[in-house]
Amino acid sequence: MRTISFNLRYGCKTFAAVLVILILTILDTYLTLDLVSRGAEELNPIMAYYLNRSPHLFFVVKYSLTCTSLIMILSISNPLSLGTRKIRRESLLVPFIIALAVVVQWQLYLLHHTID
Repeated sequence: MRTISFNLRYGCKTFAAVLVILILTILDTYLTLDLVSRGAEELNPIMAYYLNRSPHLFFVVKYSLTCTSLIMILSISNPLSLGTRKIRRESLLVPFIIALAVVVQWQLYLLHHTID
């Protein structure tokens, strides 16, 4: 029988990065819902489908996808090899933070320049 083991020892920086990603995801969801209520359109067709079904379902799917991605990244036990370089799993969280921060920044810009 094959067993699956998870390494649950993470440092403070990893915990902080995960927390920032989750907060940015919640903020992104809230800002998306606010923008849509003002007439904006969800451009991601998959998320637009869930948004059209229900704002609560939209939130659950968005948050679940983020959590699943984080679990997958954090369950990597060995560094990834990229040619001769080794990439630690914690380094994979940085692009998530940057992407989410850019999205939230754009949404704040749109909200600031939207006239009710």
